[in-house]
Amino acid sequence: GVLHEDLRLLLDTALPPKRKKVVLGVGDAKMGAAVLEELGVQCQTGGVVAELMRGIRLHFPALVRGLTAQSAAKAQLGLGHSYSRAKVKFNVHRVDNMIIQSISLLDQLDKDINTFSMRVREWYGYHFPELIKIVPENAMYCRVAKFIGNRRELSEESLEGLEEIVMDSAKAQAILEASRSSMGMDISPLDLINIESFSSRVISLSDYRKGLQEYLRSKMSQVAPSLSALIGEVVGARLISHAGSLTNLAKYPASTVQILGAEKALFRALKTRGNTPKYGLIFHSTFIGRAAAKNKGRISRYLANKCTIASRIDCFSEVPTSVFGDKLREQVEERLAFYETGEPPRKNLEVMKEAVVEANEVVAEVKRRQEKKEKKRKKREKRRLEALAAAAEEPAENSVMETEENDVGAKKKKKKKKQQQPEESEAEPEPEENGVEEEEEEEEPLPKKKRKVMVEPEQQEEEKKKKKKK
Repeated sequence: GVLHEDLRLLLDTALPPKRKKVVLGVGDAKMGAAVLEELGVQCQTGGVVAELMRGIRLHFPALVRGLTAQSAAKAQLGLGHSYSRAKVKFNVHRVDNMIIQSISLLDQLDKDINTFSMRVREWYGYHFPELIKIVPENAMYCRVAKFIGNRRELSEESLEGLEEIVMDSAKAQAILEASRSSMGMDISPLDLINIESFSSRVISLSDYRKGLQEYLRSKMSQVAPSLSALIGEVVGARLISHAGSLTNLAKYPASTVQILGAEKALFRALKTRGNTPKYGLIFHSTFIGRAAAKNKGRISRYLANKCTIASRIDCFSEVPTSVFGDKLREQVEERLAFYETGEPPRKNLEVMKEAVVEANEVVAEVKRRQEKKEKKRKKREKRRLEALAAAAEEPAENSVMETEENDVGAKKKKKKKKQQQPEESEAEPEPEENGVEEEEEEEEPLPKKKRKVMVEPEQQEEEKKKKKKK
């Protein structure tokens, strides 16, 4: 709403003094309104102005003296590069990028672990085929296969280790009995080593997947707490990934969120004039699975509506909290109960009022904690600076003390020298009779300290006598 100072100065210098009849051509309507409000100059926006701007841009090198088409093209290229760098540097979706990458990697890991586990089953199944029915889980099967190795070496002593892996004593006993009466072929030690190494790789991949899932949960609780509280971390992350960012998801209407992930079925239905899909990625949430067959479409529409509200709250709130997500989840639960029992749910206005009150309390508490942390950080910084200043002062004081000690020692040495030099001067032989040398010696000025010391011996004796009398 406030016109920029540079633009105002430019208009003041460019416009004539009588501005009443002046009409400016401005490409942007908002800028024209701002100029009219600040300077009182009427602005025209429309097709004519756009054509004029296009013509000026096209013939700009011919209109401006000293500007060539080549230099203008270089300037445009540099502007484009700087704009692209700024867009990359100040990317508003940079927090969402981590969620998108982690959920994509999680889906890829699920596929890879499933493929590798099937390979281990086929490979180890030649030796111990009965184990597949007893242990159907992929990661657990790999751990058991690595632990057992050769089934003929399995005994009662290894039951405890099997129980720790399988977490069931009956299953461990069944594995032991099956190993004794198995119809599998014998296997060489070299083949067993390869199977065990491949099983350990699959186990490490499954462990990494668990760590990645925890990382995704922590990221979702920071970026989109309401959406993750409503629909779950994995489904919420898939929605964000499919939309491209949390901001794009917040811009979508509820009807788009409902069928997000089922685009192929939607376009096929539109092409063949069949029934459009009722749900896309939100089908993986627990609510649609719990609803009856006739109510699946209704609950998916209601859930998509609540997901849109939660994503907008997460995207545009200063301090994101999970309060709204919990309240929206309660509303979906009440709607499910209404479809089953007919019990009327609470009104949305009442629920949102409660959520706003609770969210304000949570935000106030979060801000209080942040202020405390900031105060503690400032105190630590202050202490650190004081310690550095004290450490810098200590060597300075030590150097001052050393200089003082050196000065005292130098003074003592000077006194000793003064006492020694008169005795030496008395013992010195007379100068040579060469007159030139005597003149040169007289012409050379003595330093001040030596002048004070070089005093006649008679004056020194008189001073000594005076001192003795005193």
